[in-house]
Amino acid sequence: MRTYRELFRTPEFTPLFLTSSGQVAAQTVSGLALGTMVYSSTGSPLLSSLAMFGPSLAQLIGATTLLSAADRLPPRGALTGLALLFALGTAAQAVPGMPVWGTFAIVLALGVTASLGGGVRYGLLNEMLARDGYLLGRSVLNMSAGGMQIVGFAAGGGLVAALSPRVTLLVGAGLYLLAAVVARFGLAGRPPRATGRASAAETWRTNALLWSSKRRRYVYLALWVPNGLIVGCESLYVPYAPGDAGVLFACGAVGMLAGDTLAGRFVPREWRARLEAPLRLLLAAPHLVFVFHPAVPIAAIAVVFATVGYAATLLMQDRLMEITPDELSGHALGLHSSGMLAMQGVGAALAGAVAERTSAGTGITIMAATSIAVTVALAPGLRRKPAAQADADPAAEVLSDTPI
Repeated sequence: MRTYRELFRTPEFTPLFLTSSGQVAAQTVSGLALGTMVYSSTGSPLLSSLAMFGPSLAQLIGATTLLSAADRLPPRGALTGLALLFALGTAAQAVPGMPVWGTFAIVLALGVTASLGGGVRYGLLNEMLARDGYLLGRSVLNMSAGGMQIVGFAAGGGLVAALSPRVTLLVGAGLYLLAAVVARFGLAGRPPRATGRASAAETWRTNALLWSSKRRRYVYLALWVPNGLIVGCESLYVPYAPGDAGVLFACGAVGMLAGDTLAGRFVPREWRARLEAPLRLLLAAPHLVFVFHPAVPIAAIAVVFATVGYAATLLMQDRLMEITPDELSGHALGLHSSGMLAMQGVGAALAGAVAERTSAGTGITIMAATSIAVTVALAPGLRRKPAAQADADPAAEVLSDTPI
């Protein structure tokens, strides 16, 4: 599968695309509104960062308790139910008089349940597309996410300024509700990909099985840590430029959209492994300019160039699918998604804590420098085996790989 036309002719891809786009738009609009509302009432960069990215940190809990359900629930019902739950939770955050602790309780609850969404969504994508179509399909979902973030941050910033953060949260709740409708009536009623009862114990068992492969461990770390640290940079855009944070977020979405378009459609397979590390370095390096506390136009240019590097995540996901059995694809992708989002929450918390003691610009710089150091440290473990060695030792790429 090499063209967008072939992709959108695939049954169910269009409703999955629309459902995912609606949820990203809802998350973008409501996240910006919530971060602005919390920062206005508390003046705390840490709490503002956690309001926007706290659900990502909470996904760590869901990844260790709920993730076995990703392959054991009917995809249509799971995606519909999760979108409805987020619509209700987002509307609750807009209730007048809601205390800050109540807002964060909802953030925690939604984050825990969101851990299931990535596994269900991307497992379904892997199921509906041929093996050579996953990268293109995932790149289109990522491109959609970038586009929706551009629109969402621009619209969210306009709604917050023209109306209020609480009204903007209600708009986000409406978008979640629309995504639920599309999922319910657009997707087919597929059975679960795996049998058995979902449980925390089963989640732990499969997590341990996936983690037992040294190659998968390095891939997961490369997917989680550099990305999460850079999201920590992004979590400081509101305190760095309170009136222009939407501009910085939108510029980040532009860069991410460009990177995913190039990686998903135009990068030849033989170049993918070579570009993974340079793209992760690109993701961090331009953020170092924040040490000089640049004006918003210069900061925006740096953000555009940096976020092209998010395409490394797309290439690493393709490598993860190469070394994971199909029957565990949903769980493996869910673990990737939840771990990545959890590390984004960790990155936001760390960045907020640093900014509390220094400044937003200094916090961004420190997080970017740390991301570069992690990418360099992971490089030896991510080297691919020579083709002849891989052919002679296929077990090295599956679950029978040497355990810890």
